[in-house]
Amino acid sequence: MSVPTSDAFAQASGARTYLMCPPRHFAVSYAINPWMRPDQPVDAARAMTQWEELRRTFVRLGHRVRVIDPVPGLPDMVFAANGATVIGGRVLGSRFLHAERAAEATAYLDWFRRNGYRTVRVPLSVNEGEGDLAYAGRVVLAGYGFRTEQSARDEVEDLFGLPVLSLRLVDPRYYHLDTALCVLDADTAMYYPAAFDDAGRAALASQFAGLIEAKDEDAEVLGLNAISDGRHVVLPAQARGLAAQVAARGFEPVPVDLSEFSKAGGGPKCCTLELR
Repeated sequence: MSVPTSDAFAQASGARTYLMCPPRHFAVSYAINPWMRPDQPVDAARAMTQWEELRRTFVRLGHRVRVIDPVPGLPDMVFAANGATVIGGRVLGSRFLHAERAAEATAYLDWFRRNGYRTVRVPLSVNEGEGDLAYAGRVVLAGYGFRTEQSARDEVEDLFGLPVLSLRLVDPRYYHLDTALCVLDADTAMYYPAAFDDAGRAALASQFAGLIEAKDEDAEVLGLNAISDGRHVVLPAQARGLAAQVAARGFEPVPVDLSEFSKAGGGPKCCTLELR
């Protein structure tokens, strides 16, 4: 089996390939996390403008963006990160906890099959894609506690041939791993310590030589819902302190405003699935 290694992670700090889904049907029409308030409607035109700016930002940074067509009736399908996990050309599909999102799994699996991916696995355990599964070069980090089941680690290890480090999430505001942690490169990550239990914090400290601790005010604007290509870090514009911390570590912060998506508990990473 051919999977990326930590060396490949470093070499891939140039061009990446991302999958995104336009927010043509995006709305907050139900509440399945603490951020969602159906009584605070989304500005659909502004959401589309913000999404387009994120897509253009990736292209400007030298990355390739592929697009999946949104499906009517699936307002959260814009959050492509939850659609699957892709490592070494192999695809582990998602199985959503909440019925409101269940059909997204089929839509994403169909896209991968139509686009020539030969190994596409339907999961048995609940896992919400890159929302809770983060590739870190030598290991896959797996968040659990609110959405993804801890047992999903077995399927991840079996399909990708990589060890899995399970991390228990303990704050319901940070219901997915990608709201509480972002891998910057194989040796560096940024995270919000209070989102993890003691064992998780210790595991992260042993995994990464460099850890950036997000302050409360940056975590609370979903500043950790970010994407790194090993050099640039695309993160919410509202997380100014975190951007300064990232810059101090030698990375280049690239702020984007995705405030409409924060109404559903999402940000730049939620809108982006990496195709490795």
